[in-house]
Amino acid sequence: MPQVQSIRRLRRNGESVASIARKTHVSEPTVRKYLAKEDLSAVPSVRKPRASVIDPYLPVIEQWLAEDRANWRKQRHTATRIWERLRDEHGAEVSLSTVTRAVARLRREFAAERDEAFMDLVWHPGEAQADFGEVDVLLRGVVQRMHHFVLDFPYSNVGLVQLMPGENAECTCLALRNLFEWLGGVPERIVFDNAAGVGHKGYGEREPRLTHLFQAFQAHYGFDCSFCNPYSGHEKGAVESKVGMVRRKLFVPRPSVWSLENFSAGLPDRCLELATKPHYRKDTEERGLFSEDRAALLPLPGKRFDVVTWRHMKADRYGVAAPGDGIAVPRTGRTRAEG
Repeated sequence: MPQVQSIRRLRRNGESVASIARKTHVSEPTVRKYLAKEDLSAVPSVRKPRASVIDPYLPVIEQWLAEDRANWRKQRHTATRIWERLRDEHGAEVSLSTVTRAVARLRREFAAERDEAFMDLVWHPGEAQADFGEVDVLLRGVVQRMHHFVLDFPYSNVGLVQLMPGENAECTCLALRNLFEWLGGVPERIVFDNAAGVGHKGYGEREPRLTHLFQAFQAHYGFDCSFCNPYSGHEKGAVESKVGMVRRKLFVPRPSVWSLENFSAGLPDRCLELATKPHYRKDTEERGLFSEDRAALLPLPGKRFDVVTWRHMKADRYGVAAPGDGIAVPRTGRTRAEG
C-alpha cells in the first residue's frame, strides 16, 4: 500500500507513467492499474470452496432424505446406512465421518426451509379445495364412524358437505357429483389432499397417480385438479379449518340418520345458512361472495356420470362372491350385476 500511495502522489505531482515506473521499480501496466483504481477500500477475502469427495454423491443423498420424509420416522436412513449404501451401491470411497457431516448439514438446511414463513395463497372465484373428515352418526340406531366430504371455496370461504361411508375414489366422485348438481356447475380447479382416495403424489413427483375412475370423472366434468405435497396441510388451509368447523356446527350433537342419501341432500343448504357472517378479510358477507363463485363455475355436461367401478366376482353355491371370473359387481354397493 505505501508503494500505491507513492505512485498516486507522483502522478499528482505531474510525473509521467514511464517516470513513475522507473522511480518505483514497477512495470508501466502496474502503474496504470493503480492509477485507474478509484476505490482502495478493503474488501473481504473470498475463500474458494475446496472440493470434497462427498460432492458427487450429494444429489443421491438428498434424494434418499427426501424419500424418507414420506416414510415412517422409524424406517428412515441413518448416516451410517447412507454410508453403507454409497459404499455398496455406488462404490464411493468416503469415510463415515464425512458422510455424517454431509447428512447433518442437509438436514439442517431442510429444517431451515421448513421453518420459513408462508405467504397467503390467492384464490379466484370458482376454485375449490376438497378434503375428508371423520364424524360419528347414529345410522339407523347404530353408532357408525362416517366420513364427511368438504368442498370449500376459499374465495368466499363457503364450504359444502356430503356424508359418505368411506374415503375411496367412488365416495369422492359421488360426493362431488352431488355437489356439482346442487351448485348447477363445476369448479374450474379443485385442490385435493395427497391422502385422498382419488390419487397419490409422492415426493419428487410432478404428476400424481390417479385412479381410473377419477380420471374418467374428471374428463367427464372438465375440471382441473392439483394435489398437495405430502404433509403440507398449509397448502389447503381453508378446507382444513372448514372440516373442523362443519363437524362442530352440523354434527354436534350426533345426528340420527336413516337415509344417507336424503341426509346428504339437505347438507348444502344447511352449509349455506352458516355463510351469513362477514368474510374474515373482506368486508362482504360470505354468501354474497359465494354468488361470484357460482357465476364462475363451468357448465354441467349434458349427461350424468355413473359413479361405479365394475369388478368381476365369482359366487359359490352359497352365494358368497370372491374375486375372479364371473359376474360384474359395482363397487358402490348397488344391487346391480351383469353376467
